[in-house]
Amino acid sequence: MSFSLTLSLFLLVYTMANYYVDLRLFQTARGLLSSYPVVYWGVVVLLALAPFAARLSRAYSPGWLNDWLSIIGNYWLAALYYLFLGWALVDLLRLAARLLLPALEFSDRFTVGIGAGVLIAVGLLLVYGAWNAHNPRVRHYDVTINKRVAGLHSLRAVMVSDIHLGPNVDSKRLEGLVGRINRLKPDIIFLAGDTIDEDVNRFAEQKMPELLAKLETRYGVYAVLGNHEYLGDDWQLAVTYLQQAGVQVLRDQYTLVNNQFYIVGRDDRSALRMTGYDRMPLAEVMQGVDRALPVILLDHQPYNLEQGQQCGADLQLSGHTHHGQFFPNNLLTERIYETDWGYLDKDGYQIIVSCGYGTWGPPIRIGNYPEIVEIAITFADN
Repeated sequence: MSFSLTLSLFLLVYTMANYYVDLRLFQTARGLLSSYPVVYWGVVVLLALAPFAARLSRAYSPGWLNDWLSIIGNYWLAALYYLFLGWALVDLLRLAARLLLPALEFSDRFTVGIGAGVLIAVGLLLVYGAWNAHNPRVRHYDVTINKRVAGLHSLRAVMVSDIHLGPNVDSKRLEGLVGRINRLKPDIIFLAGDTIDEDVNRFAEQKMPELLAKLETRYGVYAVLGNHEYLGDDWQLAVTYLQQAGVQVLRDQYTLVNNQFYIVGRDDRSALRMTGYDRMPLAEVMQGVDRALPVILLDHQPYNLEQGQQCGADLQLSGHTHHGQFFPNNLLTERIYETDWGYLDKDGYQIIVSCGYGTWGPPIRIGNYPEIVEIAITFADN
């Protein structure tokens, strides 16, 4: 499907959803809004346009106006999503009731009451989702890799994916993340993609590289790029800033750490679409890797898990899915990915997929929580 056709379908669906929700909202508050229909429809049109205006503003007029447009647009997207689901459910139930009980009539007062109930429920849901998105938890995994490593029995690793440093996750939240990671006293840290949310300039202006440089580890910090680094203005500049922060970025590369274990980093699969250059086959990336030593693979998107298994990797760390970010999107991600969150043992090949630390778009999480992943890796006894 061409980009123009995809965009046209999206705009059509988005317009229809906005009209449906705005009409139901007007019907619910008709007593208050009927005297000001032009004002009402003008406001809701501006709300619908806010997400697009924010993207244009980012390119031509970054600053406080762009920040406010982003906030308004993102919260409207979340409200639109749940208001649509809520009113669609109500209308389906009302249709079923009329089919089963043709004589049943719904009074205006009943309709207004149901509409108010939907508004209150969605409002409470969004308040909870915003609170939940700002309260990360540490999720712990115990992993055993049955390979002997001279002088190393275990490794304490921390993996964080999808931080999305930008409007939603600012320098203050990054400072809190760095502090929490350091308190875990990791031997090594992995950043599994989408560390920066497109706007590389904001990342630099808020002195985020300096904050990332405060991460404390024995073996260092290793990262791969995600699709959002490629969506940004300059992915190469993103790599430069991450390297200035002491982060080793692996793009279809591997490194041997302390002559004890390998870290292999794959370029993101979106690189082809954004740069015109496809990432290398994993088998080619891993040429020269000694499979007798443990191999940890970083790949932002958890597609084609059999590739890592076939190439002799032991543990794969991924993110990208957000576990849907808000329910019921997880029902879709669970169908798309072999595993969209958590731990999977695939015939001895172990995969951990994080639902991420930050958020994209609406700063809301419902049905999951932001996480920092702590992994206790144990190797075979020498």
